[in-house]
Amino acid sequence: MTPRFGDAPESGRRYVTRPGAYVILPRAGSLLLTYQSHPYPEFQLPGGGIDPGEGPIEALHREVFEETGWRMTRPRRLGAFRRFTFMPEYEIWAEKVCLIYTAMPVRPLGPPTEPHHVPTWMPVAEAAERLGNPGDAAFVRRFARSSRR
Repeated sequence: MTPRFGDAPESGRRYVTRPGAYVILPRAGSLLLTYQSHPYPEFQLPGGGIDPGEGPIEALHREVFEETGWRMTRPRRLGAFRRFTFMPEYEIWAEKVCLIYTAMPVRPLGPPTEPHHVPTWMPVAEAAERLGNPGDAAFVRRFARSSRR
């Protein structure tokens, strides 16, 4: 069973299943994150929803570029988690099924194309504390433990 992070689903509320792909992008002890300033400010793993007809890896490449302006390579799946949340940008309650990957950041191609996003490099330990959702933070902590071995 896929673990759940965050609030439990509310009884009687209808949730739209929303699959997404997110990535941990390490380089020299830091992670490439995106800082989203709207609809509320938070640090996030780059990534987002998988569009109809799109696979998770294709979505991951698109989302990383849109949110950071960077190109990445060699994605490898680490796991998945679920969370139940309101998505104000779409005005829906969603059961987000979050597929988590790690990959290598290659180089920036330009600024993010998605409004309100700023690419941000942050030390791994700090990222685990400052990420906006507990599922992302849990995967970053797990990644940090496995990379020390």
